[in-house]
Amino acid sequence: MDKDEQNYWHLRPLYNENVPSLPPVNVVEPLTARNLVQLYFNTFFAANFAESWVFWMDVAKTRMQVEGEEAKKTGARMPTFRATIKNMIQVEGFKSLYSGFSAMVTRNFLFNSVRVVLYDIFRRPFLYVNENNEERLGTHWALGCSFAAGCIAQGLSNPFDIVKVRMQTEGRRLQLGYEPRVKNMVQAFGDIYRQGGLPSMWKGVGPSCLRACLMTTGDVGTYDLSKRMLKRFLGLEEGIPLRFGASMCAGFTASVLSTPADVIKSRMMNQPVDESGKNLYYKSSLDCIRKLVKEEGALTLYKGFIPIWFRLGPFSVIFWLSVEQLRQWEGQVGF
Repeated sequence: MDKDEQNYWHLRPLYNENVPSLPPVNVVEPLTARNLVQLYFNTFFAANFAESWVFWMDVAKTRMQVEGEEAKKTGARMPTFRATIKNMIQVEGFKSLYSGFSAMVTRNFLFNSVRVVLYDIFRRPFLYVNENNEERLGTHWALGCSFAAGCIAQGLSNPFDIVKVRMQTEGRRLQLGYEPRVKNMVQAFGDIYRQGGLPSMWKGVGPSCLRACLMTTGDVGTYDLSKRMLKRFLGLEEGIPLRFGASMCAGFTASVLSTPADVIKSRMMNQPVDESGKNLYYKSSLDCIRKLVKEEGALTLYKGFIPIWFRLGPFSVIFWLSVEQLRQWEGQVGF
């Protein structure tokens, strides 16, 4: 308590008057239905815009992973990224580099949009304001929220992932003399359903979800954390340099974390099935890992890492710069 000039006692204020009042100057904007819808469609448009530049790398990566399986059986030399691209263009034409793009666009509506929106929802209860009136988010909470968001998003979009992988590998099947398997996305869905019913739509969902969890953790969670750290330690202000640096960190981390699961996912989804819909090569994801490591070596789990990194790096940069710019134009704050 303090005594004034008239000898009256007064309670001392609980907080110093120099401390800024809440809300903090850089806290995220309130969560509203409008903000969520805007973020959903901004993410969808940004993901497709980014994919239009780098999707051919995803096709080449999938081809490398599948052709590695063929090389193991025939004893042929493992294909390189450059050789894979060259072969696709010479034999199948330039359009083969965008095989399955329609499935990717449809998948983005359920995967990329859902994972970013869910992450934004999940992380908000764990945001707090420190003594300097700055918004903070614990690393473990950011990674945990992005992990969960990626799992849910992939669980919803897994059927489109199966169709995408099959469309991407169709050209290779034709080169080997097999009968055509995929003509368009609708026909591919119909064939998958007839072969194994509704459960076949979620074939490989285990490694798919694991990959999505790791990739979302490396991409979305790392982007959010990287922006905060770059602001804090390098003093960068909100803008293109900050977003570029954070997205570069996100792309590399996502590539390192997701490559092994991506290899397993491609092998599981592309393998043939018998008339009852039973897998012919790998019984489960664990069986796939065991056979890959035993027969092809542990480094096989990182087969296609370079094209994955070359794809996810630019994808992350284009994606996050686009999302943040759209939010800025709409008068919203970024991550």
